[in-house]
Amino acid sequence: MKANIHPTYFENARVTCSCGNSWLTGSTIQEIHVNICSQCHPFYTGEQRIVDTVGRVERFVKRLEARQSATARQEIEAKVRRESEEAARKARARGDNPEKAVAEVVARYAAEQNA
Repeated sequence: MKANIHPTYFENARVTCSCGNSWLTGSTIQEIHVNICSQCHPFYTGEQRIVDTVGRVERFVKRLEARQSATARQEIEAKVRRESEEAARKARARGDNPEKAVAEVVARYAAEQNA
């Protein structure tokens, strides 16, 4: 190995944060100044916030809720349609009024939605 090519190593180098926290470490620089450390960083302190730039987060959440509610509504409508067709088929087989059976299924789901 070549001699005199390695920098000087300081075993007690002081690291100082802008928040006032400081600690000792090993480094090739005797004094280190940092802007943020684990004592003041939002991730470590639990004060992490979402920065809302002109309501972007709110708009995203509204679009997401609308999309999810639309999907849920479509699933419920498909389920009502399937059950109505099944009820009408069974009513025809029994000789009953199929429209009455469909109305009962629709009324049941309407009552669930209002509850």
